[in-house]
Amino acid sequence: MPSFHNGAVDIAFIDEGEGDPIVLVHGFASTKNVNWVYPAWVSELRKDGRRVIALDNRGHGDSAKLYDPALYSIAEMASDVTALMDHLGIAAADVMGYSLGGRIAAHIALATPERLRSAIFGGIGMAMIEGGGPGENVASALEAPSIDEVTDPVGRTFRAFADQTRSDRLALAACMRGSRGLISREEAGRIAVPVLVAVGTTDEVSGSGPALGALIPGAKVLDIPNRDHMRAVGDKVYKAGVVDFLAQR
Repeated sequence: MPSFHNGAVDIAFIDEGEGDPIVLVHGFASTKNVNWVYPAWVSELRKDGRRVIALDNRGHGDSAKLYDPALYSIAEMASDVTALMDHLGIAAADVMGYSLGGRIAAHIALATPERLRSAIFGGIGMAMIEGGGPGENVASALEAPSIDEVTDPVGRTFRAFADQTRSDRLALAACMRGSRGLISREEAGRIAVPVLVAVGTTDEVSGSGPALGALIPGAKVLDIPNRDHMRAVGDKVYKAGVVDFLAQR
């Protein structure tokens, strides 16, 4: 599997297909495979004539494991995405992020909008601005010696997911503590690239997708019917909506 170094941090990625490039950025405690390969996003987008690039975020999958929360700021994680684009000689791309990946994409949209043809914020709505969702309860659950000691239901869900994916739990705990940066309503209003906000209608983690979309000039909103945060990822309505959105670029 290919990888490259952003500074001293080794980042694993895949680069498949031909056509206009789209970069996929997975969510917290997930991987490029769990978020994008297994739910058939990569094959679907390739079938749509896209070059599909997906990375393992630092601390996740096959990328470097770091244990200092300061190394997991949204700016640091966004720099891995743009450094990967530099490594591949891609000046600008569509970028789709899910959950934490959506917050990373929003940072790129604000800091270096010239790198984006468009941004797709999947599984993230007003939580990008208001916070909420997993926090210190999840970090503590990840550090617990055993899942049997975790009583918080959200913490237990993430701990079980991390155990299932055989993730480095201490690296994930550092990531959870370091990546809590939010954007303001004013910053959301300054996002000037084309945006699609796609959130499941029963998602209790992301906050309102329509409310976030209303703050971003010209943003399109896709409701993913009857899907929660975990089950929206591979939904056919989500995929069809993204393909339609990209076709308009």
